[in-house]
Amino acid sequence: MPPAHGGTFQPLLHRSGTLRERLHSYTKRTLGAGGSINEAVALPPGESCAAWVAVHAIDFYNDVSTIWAVMSTDPYLNSFRPGEGFPSGVEYRWSDSSSSVAVSVSAPVYIDKVLGWIADQMNDETKFPDDDDEQVALRVFQTPQFAALCGQIFRRLFRVYGIIYSSFFGTLEALEMAPHLNSCFKHFMFFCTEFGLLPEREIEPLEVLVRPIRKQYYNAKQGIAAK
Repeated sequence: MPPAHGGTFQPLLHRSGTLRERLHSYTKRTLGAGGSINEAVALPPGESCAAWVAVHAIDFYNDVSTIWAVMSTDPYLNSFRPGEGFPSGVEYRWSDSSSSVAVSVSAPVYIDKVLGWIADQMNDETKFPDDDDEQVALRVFQTPQFAALCGQIFRRLFRVYGIIYSSFFGTLEALEMAPHLNSCFKHFMFFCTEFGLLPEREIEPLEVLVRPIRKQYYNAKQGIAAK
């Protein structure tokens, strides 16, 4: 579970011998062998796109949670009032399955709620199965309900990145974690661009940050196609 202002983060793991672990290992091998991010995010031949997205949703959640865990004990987080700490011109309000009403919260509270909600979804074996039988997992991953859930997860992770860059980049820079943040966000955006996971309206508040990353993605994509 993610930290809640002072908790400890435990990454979500892929059990050995499962579909999730196999696909996760493919990405690690590609990057470890010197492959580009474009090559690492591309769907491996013969694999399920839905399962590929599912595994990356977990890995990107781990990335964001690790970054936020570094911030979680900072007393500065308690100084934000409801509606404060979001990218310029937007306020992300929180709502979950227990209520249809979106409530105003501070940016740090929003991040805690998002990461807690995502962890709950991913720890639910009926939603994110990690079964020895790949077909059992695929039956879940290939449903419209799962596609909708993953879409919501990726949109909310993007919002968390938006908050971190808008309000906490200076802190992470002082902690010498800015390069790690930038690397994680670039990998996340390359994947989202590859599979069209983010609506344009979500991207607009971070357009200045996203535009050069997308340009890198498309330029690298053309380079791969030309090989």
